[in-house]
Amino acid sequence: MQKGTLKQILLITDGCSNQGEDPIAMAALAREQGVTINVIGVVEQDTIDEQGMQEIEGIATAGGGVSQIVYSTQLSQTVQMVTRQAMTQTLQGVVNKELQQILGAKTSMEDLPPEKRGEVMEVVDELGETVDLEVLVLVDTSASMKHKLPTVKEALLDLSISLNARMGDNQFSVFVFPGKRVEVERVLDWTPRLESLSSIFPKLTTGGITPTGPAIREALTYFKKKRSLRSLLSRDDEQYYEESGM
Repeated sequence: MQKGTLKQILLITDGCSNQGEDPIAMAALAREQGVTINVIGVVEQDTIDEQGMQEIEGIATAGGGVSQIVYSTQLSQTVQMVTRQAMTQTLQGVVNKELQQILGAKTSMEDLPPEKRGEVMEVVDELGETVDLEVLVLVDTSASMKHKLPTVKEALLDLSISLNARMGDNQFSVFVFPGKRVEVERVLDWTPRLESLSSIFPKLTTGGITPTGPAIREALTYFKKKRSLRSLLSRDDEQYYEESGM
């Protein structure tokens, strides 16, 4: 079984989108492109209204990911749990496809005898520790999120430490929406560690709109740019080897 790279968008928000494309449609597009979307709804004393709840669940379902509503105090452990749960879910889907190719279209992990199922889950667990992971974090910086941002920062730092304990390579990137002058702004380019968020987050400004759909669209564009650059570098490497006679 080939070891690829799992791609996740982690959306952290506390309310409904109110500008731009439908975020649920954007999430479905992400899933088509092999990117899983997980959504964490952050609440304080107040609760997220029914519309917000439906949107959070709808985005995660359309994006093939996991959703969770959580109080700020529980955010750190929830971010780690959701990210790992989505990894396991995605890997189980990959393993199921492999099983169907080997054993037939109607076979899934649940159809295997208990001992065989246990062996397959061991493979999934091992892949979860060794597979490469790219997590693009989208942070809602609408006005109501202002006092929650320090907690979000700490949760992301903990996530970085937790995932870097794995054997697989990790790459993180962080976007905020709305940005200072644009709907969506990149505040951190791809990096294996998120320590620099400590200096970035205190400088973030918050705004009144919540352009969740445009944020997901921008994230997908960014994943595509990364793939294009990788393929360009790969072609150059091949050309170099050919010219060098290697």
